[in-house]
Amino acid sequence: MSLSVLVLQHEPNVGAGYLGEALLRRGAKLINVRLDHGETIPQLEPYDMLLIMGGTMNVYAEEKYPWLAEETRTIRDAADANKAVLGICLGGQLLAKALGAKVHLGAATEIGLTLITLTAAGKSDPLFDGLPQVEAVEWHDDTFDIPNGAVALACSKRCSNQAFRFGEKAYGLQFHPEVSPTMLAGWIKSEGGSTDRLSFQRAVNIKAATLQAQADRLVENFVRAFTFRTSS
Repeated sequence: MSLSVLVLQHEPNVGAGYLGEALLRRGAKLINVRLDHGETIPQLEPYDMLLIMGGTMNVYAEEKYPWLAEETRTIRDAADANKAVLGICLGGQLLAKALGAKVHLGAATEIGLTLITLTAAGKSDPLFDGLPQVEAVEWHDDTFDIPNGAVALACSKRCSNQAFRFGEKAYGLQFHPEVSPTMLAGWIKSEGGSTDRLSFQRAVNIKAATLQAQADRLVENFVRAFTFRTSS
């Protein structure tokens, strides 16, 4: 099965990363839409999957970023149509907002390589099959509440909501499974390096192979789950 994936990107160097590479290895075709460049979102019907990436903006900053309004409507339409949706960090927050949940400043800023703890539901969810422990890049101030009707799948020490599933095929993640050492280096450069962030870079460099394998497994699980549910 050849998958067609619509990728919504909000800023430079915040693309599909390891997730995109894993999809390409499985023969997927990725269509990247740069919302920050004024590109418009196409009709969803031809696409099997919607992948929504991160960004530094707040989901409510529609006056400054007017394309956020259209994007939120598109995400809601995708979820209502039982389309496969995977939202990453800002993308997960946008999915939560589109489903009627609040997005707000978190209890603490998370920047670093962070252990993600699965809930009981997360341990049995197909997205995390074969991933009893997840360690992932975090870089966020805001976080999401769990939408009504969704299932909370994960948390971390500083953030009570790290992942949720709505319906059968829409997932929102707060963490960044897509981030490679090169991508992180770009983020640190744009934000200004510090001792803590350079230590963060070293940790991601050391664990790059593990993080890439983890992203690959997440994609494998996601694609298997939504293609099975489509055909069943």
